[in-house]
Amino acid sequence: MAVVAVGCLYAYLGHGEKHGIAIVGDLKKGLNPSSIHYLNFDRRYLPATIRAGVVTGLISMVEGIAIGRSFAIIKNEQIDGNKEMIAYGFMNIIGSLTSCYLTTGPFSKTAVNVNSGCKTPMPNVVQGFCMMLTLLFLAPIFSYTPLVALAAIIMSAMLGLINYEEMYHLYKVDKFDFAICMAAFFGVSFGSMDIGLLLSVGLSLLRALLYVARPAACKLGRLPNTSLYRDTEQYPGTMSLEGILVLQLGSPVYFANCSYIRERILRYINEEDAVTEYRTEHILLDLSGVASIDMSGIHTFIELIRVLKGKHIKLGIVNPRIEVLEKMTLAKFVDVLGKQAFYLSIEEAIQSCRFTMDTSTKEEAWGSSKTEDVV
Repeated sequence: MAVVAVGCLYAYLGHGEKHGIAIVGDLKKGLNPSSIHYLNFDRRYLPATIRAGVVTGLISMVEGIAIGRSFAIIKNEQIDGNKEMIAYGFMNIIGSLTSCYLTTGPFSKTAVNVNSGCKTPMPNVVQGFCMMLTLLFLAPIFSYTPLVALAAIIMSAMLGLINYEEMYHLYKVDKFDFAICMAAFFGVSFGSMDIGLLLSVGLSLLRALLYVARPAACKLGRLPNTSLYRDTEQYPGTMSLEGILVLQLGSPVYFANCSYIRERILRYINEEDAVTEYRTEHILLDLSGVASIDMSGIHTFIELIRVLKGKHIKLGIVNPRIEVLEKMTLAKFVDVLGKQAFYLSIEEAIQSCRFTMDTSTKEEAWGSSKTEDVV
């Protein structure tokens, strides 16, 4: 208030508007008039209204939730996004009937409230009452308020919100998160709140798409003297299995990543055959981490069966989730692969594969000895 009072007094006495000092300008006393009579549901205007409403609504939703969560993290509190949206919607519906423009929880006002020690929504009621009195009686006085004074108030509140230690922590832990943070910071600083939000949300969506398109997959090996199977890169001491390749998929299988998964599996087979003297005869896919699968993913697995059959490799599925198994059953994938190729655990699948390999070896040996006897 001291900054505003001094700024108003200086601009008024020195005629700041004549010397290039930007001021708020003419402010008329009184409250906004009712705008109910302007409501028009003519279908000629509905398409433009709906488009503008959807865009502004989405921006307001993202901005409001982002602001609420950022301050909730600072105060170690939880917010309910649904309640936030209900509050914004109710506020804008009532405001639209009194000539108000679209609004959300503004970042500057929220920052001022937080730095002032506000704990409940009651300060908003007090501020609204004071604003009403100002509009009714004191509006012309504030017409001389320099814009630089308002900017100084906002900047002083903003500087206390910059957490340099957290930014450095993000840089050390995850460079991509740091890039998102910097994009939001510079977008808001040199552009606007909308630009900062669009940049940060856009980069976050890009990262999510990259994770979906390039899902995690790893080769599993058995830990010595145990029946546990873990990632061979994370646990270098794991033991490889002769003729059996165990792979684990860790994300849903969709049309966006099914081709990559197929290529990745075939690459694992080629790498395994290149570094070991045993030919891969069985490949087991641990699907315990696959939450869902679509028809493109199922068709990819069917195509994979055909490719593996040409290489004389048998495919086994380990511990699929109920949603995945139901969809595979409805799509007849279980009939194509065979029920005997589905296993509850990796150890059970390994034992079955070894039994099949031992049986095949004995049959080949018996066939060779029989041929020698005939000769």
